Amino acid sequence: MTTLLIKGGRVVDPASGVDGVANVLVRDGKIVSVGDKSPKASEIYDARGLVVCPGLIDMHVHLREPGKEEEETIASGSAAAIAGGFTSVAAMPNTEPACDSEAQVEFTILQGRRAGLANVYPIGAVSKGRKGEELAEIGQMFRGGAVAFSDDGTPIWNAALMRLALEYSAMFDRCVIQHSEDPNLFGCGCMHEGKVSMELGLEGIPAAAEESMIARDVILAKVTGGHLHAAHISTRGSAAQVRAGKAAGVQVTAEVTPHHFTLTDDRVRSYDPVYKMNPPLREGPDVQAMIEGLRDGTIDVIASDHAPHATEEKELEFNEAPFGVIGLETTLGLVMTFLVEPGHIPLSKAIECMTANPARILRLAKGTLAPGAGADVTIFDPKKTWTVEAGTFKSRSRNCPFEGWKLRGRPEAVVVGGRLLACR
Repeated sequence: MTTLLIKGGRVVDPASGVDGVANVLVRDGKIVSVGDKSPKASEIYDARGLVVCPGLIDMHVHLREPGKEEEETIASGSAAAIAGGFTSVAAMPNTEPACDSEAQVEFTILQGRRAGLANVYPIGAVSKGRKGEELAEIGQMFRGGAVAFSDDGTPIWNAALMRLALEYSAMFDRCVIQHSEDPNLFGCGCMHEGKVSMELGLEGIPAAAEESMIARDVILAKVTGGHLHAAHISTRGSAAQVRAGKAAGVQVTAEVTPHHFTLTDDRVRSYDPVYKMNPPLREGPDVQAMIEGLRDGTIDVIASDHAPHATEEKELEFNEAPFGVIGLETTLGLVMTFLVEPGHIPLSKAIECMTANPARILRLAKGTLAPGAGADVTIFDPKKTWTVEAGTFKSRSRNCPFEGWKLRGRPEAVVVGGRLLACR
């Protein structure tokens, strides 16, 4: 019988309403107890001065396997997740070929198990080949282990197909994750449409491209009763659409990335493609709207949208370089530094947005330290300062917009299925 005692940490478990110094006992891959007693254990982890919480879940990552293993693999992405304090990740289907079949879903699960690090959950494609033309085999992918459905990277622009996707996914109690943008409004844009894009002479992406798609999909979610999850929202108008949908009783949830609550389009003045992502960096009021959305519950989840790219790709001219930045290894530090430390949201809220909420949305039996739950735990130092050095990351890619930043809050160890793993 294997037992692990995580001793003396500040246990924060929003799902159970726990926040205080306690011991956590793990036995045979399950949480046995959270309390004051110090039972005997075969292994003891001294967590005094540290935060102990349910294992962090990143519900939006791109692991690139199969197809672009030079950028990331399921194994390297899993290692990056552990380094960042995440015990579970949900992999988006924009691989080559797309994850649009039961076999592809099972491949992702198998590769995750072979890596033996973080839990890897596949998200199946909504349409065959992510072409937006024909619904993929939703039921078969669900049977194979898909936790949600999305054509992420490509919006589901066809309203009839989106309606069908919401109806089918509802049959299996799964959500549709939408990359919200109207391609006709998006055009050939490469950054936010506004004053800065005009000054730089770069084609802009209007906020309306995102907001109009969210408005349409909220209506479709209301009509179908399906669960719409709006990925990486970035504008004040998008937050308003989600807020109104929730107020009307629509089953809609949303996520925000760290780069959208820390950076603005002013960063693009450098013409450095490391600041090119989709949705693009927006204006100051949009950043504040993201923070307010987290504060009032409009936004449910903080997710990295970890999008690795080869160095040579990100060295192209700004308008030619691909969209996307990595984030698995910086998310926790950015949350602590820019949300919790300034007092925008309490620590418990931040942890809820990275544990209980993504678990609820993806229907995972995760996100809590309640007795009997699977033993996925994150242990981090909320006060430890560190400097971002992408060259030391576990990820195969280096396209990080936070290089050289000093952050506060760093993961020390995780427990995955009862196994204690160091984050560095």
